Amino acid sequence: MNYANFPLDKRMPLPNSDAGDGEDFIDIERLLGMAARQAKVVAVCAVIGVFLGLLYLQTTPPKYQSVASVLIDEGLNKIVDDISAASTTMQTDSAILSQIEILTSTRLAAVVVDKLKLDQNDTFMNPPVSALAKGVGMVRSVIQYVRPSPSMPGGADFSKLDPAARDALIATSRRDYAILKLQNEIQAERTGRSYVIALGYQATDPALANAITKAYADAYLADQLDASFDATERAAVWLQGRLTELRQSSQAASLAVEKFRAEHGLAANSDGQLMSDKQLSDLNAQLIVAQADTARASARYQQYKAIVDSGSDNAFKDAAISSDQPTGSVIAALKTRYLTVAKRLQDVEANFGPEHPQAVALAKEKADISTQIFGELKQLTESYRNEYEVALARETALRANVAAAQGKSSVDNQTRVKLRELDQQATALTTLYQTFLGRYEEAAQQQSFPVGKIRIISDASMPLTASSPRTIIVLGLSLVLGMLMGAGFGGLNEFNERFFRTGEDVRDRVGLKFLGYLPTIGGKLGKEEKPGETQLDTKTARSLSSAEKRARMRVSIDSPASMFSETLRSAKIAFDVVMEGQGSRVIGIISALPGEGKSTVAANLAGLLAANGAKTLLIDADLRNPGLSRGLGMEAEQGLMEAVVNGQTWQAVGKIDRQTKLAIIPAVLRGHFSHTSELLSSAGMRRFIENAKETFEYIVVDLPPLGPVVDAKAFAPLVDGFVLVTEWGRTPRAMVRSMLESEPYVANKIVGAVLNKVDLKKLAKYGSFGGSEKFFDKYSSYYLEKSEVRGKAPV
Repeated sequence: MNYANFPLDKRMPLPNSDAGDGEDFIDIERLLGMAARQAKVVAVCAVIGVFLGLLYLQTTPPKYQSVASVLIDEGLNKIVDDISAASTTMQTDSAILSQIEILTSTRLAAVVVDKLKLDQNDTFMNPPVSALAKGVGMVRSVIQYVRPSPSMPGGADFSKLDPAARDALIATSRRDYAILKLQNEIQAERTGRSYVIALGYQATDPALANAITKAYADAYLADQLDASFDATERAAVWLQGRLTELRQSSQAASLAVEKFRAEHGLAANSDGQLMSDKQLSDLNAQLIVAQADTARASARYQQYKAIVDSGSDNAFKDAAISSDQPTGSVIAALKTRYLTVAKRLQDVEANFGPEHPQAVALAKEKADISTQIFGELKQLTESYRNEYEVALARETALRANVAAAQGKSSVDNQTRVKLRELDQQATALTTLYQTFLGRYEEAAQQQSFPVGKIRIISDASMPLTASSPRTIIVLGLSLVLGMLMGAGFGGLNEFNERFFRTGEDVRDRVGLKFLGYLPTIGGKLGKEEKPGETQLDTKTARSLSSAEKRARMRVSIDSPASMFSETLRSAKIAFDVVMEGQGSRVIGIISALPGEGKSTVAANLAGLLAANGAKTLLIDADLRNPGLSRGLGMEAEQGLMEAVVNGQTWQAVGKIDRQTKLAIIPAVLRGHFSHTSELLSSAGMRRFIENAKETFEYIVVDLPPLGPVVDAKAFAPLVDGFVLVTEWGRTPRAMVRSMLESEPYVANKIVGAVLNKVDLKKLAKYGSFGGSEKFFDKYSSYYLEKSEVRGKAPV
């Protein structure tokens, strides 16, 4: 079966990204592995940090801090606030912050500097500093030297001033510097959520720290008292001037009210009501009474008029006459006589008949009485008519008077609006004057209460121990910073880790089958091969003797039970499985970069195959740099190039190892030959390989690296499978991936990859928990057979 035709969908595909599996969650196992690998870096940085911390402690002078506590107490000025119109209450954090700003103000610092003469105190002006501060000062001095600044504003020169002015200017500058220094160094902080402010100062001299803290607390207390007194005094002066203006304005407004009232005749009675309104009210009351009288008179007149108009007989019979007239009236008397005569007449007529003289006389008397009653009714009706006319005339007159009074009242009301406005202004000015007068009296009284809103609840005491630097904190912080720095360097190292370290990197990053680890090989002659021995660098490898180089090429023969040989056996099994059924197998050994040990791997793989009894041919096809031939110490006049060019067989140029019967085709370097790829892909090379296949079971070909030249790609059609050799911790994953993606024909023929020059002691740090890399120390019992490395193999 030809591996070149192996189905691509059954091969391990290249991953989508070099970043791993792309999991979203944090890989704790990976983080722990990174920490284990970078533990030395972190430890070294931590030691450096602690050392720097100790150096800082030894070179930093101790400082002492004195602290006083000040309470913002509203209860202290409660009496003053009860009579003060301008009192305030501390309710918000802003008020506390305002007090802190006052404490750290320039004015308060100037008071303390002048009181303690700090500008003349050398301990305050020039305290001892740490080595770190000295270093910073030197840097600033150098910067100032390079970029000098004028000594005075405007570039003035001290040398041009007279001695007295110069001394005064220097003293002023020292005082300003002392004020600025004290203002920057004083500490004022709020204690929790209380109204207490902690006031402190730190200095190298404990007595100086105590004196400055006490002076600051006293200055703050005095400043509060002075501020309260000044504010009250300014308020009293302002109120006094304002009272004079308000008194004049109030008097002028009252006088304007009275003048307007007199000019418009707006006189008022005792209850404040205008006379026109009072008159209108009285006329309206009289009009109501007159209207009632008129209505009553009209009704009575109309009633009697209707009785008279109905005739004497009906008038006498009307019941309204009897109910309307009093008992002693003439009509009532006549009606009584009428009824008496009518009764006698009725009796006489009943007894003697209507013709009786007495009946006639009574009938006549009855008619006379009826005439008299009707006459009285007519006279009474006329009287009622007169009363009705009089009431109507009175009502009419009152209506006219009310209309006139209403007109005058309307005019007065319009004028009264202006009067009311003037009166309101006068009242407002009078009230305002009384209010300000009361406030002025309160402010005048408050000046006699020198009570502030603060008090000192904890006096500053002499510090007995240094407050800084704190040994535990400095060392702990130095240790933490050192560890963080180490973690940063370790993280940078991990970030720069772009090489193959484990088999998972080979499988996951480039999608190749991993064949195993090849440990480093000892470099001294006669020294046993020890898995995990430190890899020699390039300069050391170049300095090896010929015997040592040959010994490195025979590790699998001299140490067949070593881990190195076991890995090569794993590679053999891998391409035996893939190339099962093929009579002869051509195996190409390739690498990405020069110096990765592909020639050593090719020689040892071929030696292992030959030692196991398989007919094996080893070809050095790296025609530009035949490292395999040099490593084997082969001195030949003819090699692969001559055999291919001249059409010779392998027997003409091959060498045989007498111990393993391994056939070797060397490469002879003859000047500069740049057409090696054409030679490797030529028909002569194909004939040479076909001829070798007739004799050998395995043909191991050491090919040039993939990176510098295209020789391996040119030879690929003749190869049944490639073994990729990558150097542990040196071969970049991205480069290998890029090469495989750009050369899919070569990639499809790669059986697997081995990691060469592996440091087994460090490998365990890169393996995952439970991975085989963690248990290589337990495998050592299976790698017991060790033989000395011979200096030269018989060829």
